[in-house]
Amino acid sequence: MSDPGSEAVQASQGTPQGTKSSSSESAEAHAARLLEEAENALHGIDRPAPKAIQLEELIGSGGPPEKCSLELLSDVDLDLKIELGRTHMQLEEVLKLRRGSVITLDKLAGDPVDIYANGRMVARGEVLVLNDNFCVRVAQLLGSDSLADKV
Repeated sequence: MSDPGSEAVQASQGTPQGTKSSSSESAEAHAARLLEEAENALHGIDRPAPKAIQLEELIGSGGPPEKCSLELLSDVDLDLKIELGRTHMQLEEVLKLRRGSVITLDKLAGDPVDIYANGRMVARGEVLVLNDNFCVRVAQLLGSDSLADKV
């Protein structure tokens, strides 16, 4: 049997919290010592001196061509889209669409359509039918000034 007085002495001498505190202090001291050893080891590594880079190495000896040709871009793929018009619909209206449904757009027949290259409007045109195929005739090319006004 344990003596109630001895339990009181043990409680006053220290609790598991006191033990935990001293063990965390020793863990912190151990971590600090390991960190210092790692830093000393890193300082001891021989590192090569940084090499100066000459600009000529990057651009080459020939330099850029005097004139750049558009032929460099002749095989670049572009995503081309023609926008006839836009509309806003509720999800309920979209779910009711069936074959033969008519969707009213914000543009009138004969209005110019917008032509987009890679998501950027580059021109406006008019819709034509040629040999039973829809076509678009470019009516206006938009410069960077017109694009800035549109946005």
